[in-house]
Amino acid sequence: MRFFEVPNIVKTTVETLFQNSGNIAINTIVNADQSLKRKLERQFLDTVGVSPKQLSKLVRLQTALKLLINQKETLTNIAYTSNYYDQSHFIKDFKEFTGIRPSDFFDEKSMILASLLYK
Repeated sequence: MRFFEVPNIVKTTVETLFQNSGNIAINTIVNADQSLKRKLERQFLDTVGVSPKQLSKLVRLQTALKLLINQKETLTNIAYTSNYYDQSHFIKDFKEFTGIRPSDFFDEKSMILASLLYK
């Protein structure tokens, strides 16, 4: 059995994104080195299957989803706590990844399992 070697730049980027809850710019990770950024994007897409920016958005949405499931905050507070620029950006990302608005989340039967996983 052969194991796939994950490039170090990909490993450290994934770790950094999770440590920062997706709230770090890719330019910051690569110290604004555009050639390194392009290399990261190619290797990341080949290894992870999504761009670093997409993973960053997913990690940030996961943070927001945990808050939403616990229903202790308003959508506006969830957006700001998760470092979205505003509530509309949060709603846009939420809808992009789930296909529904956050306010409709608990009306969807398919989301019951997700709510059980994140409680």
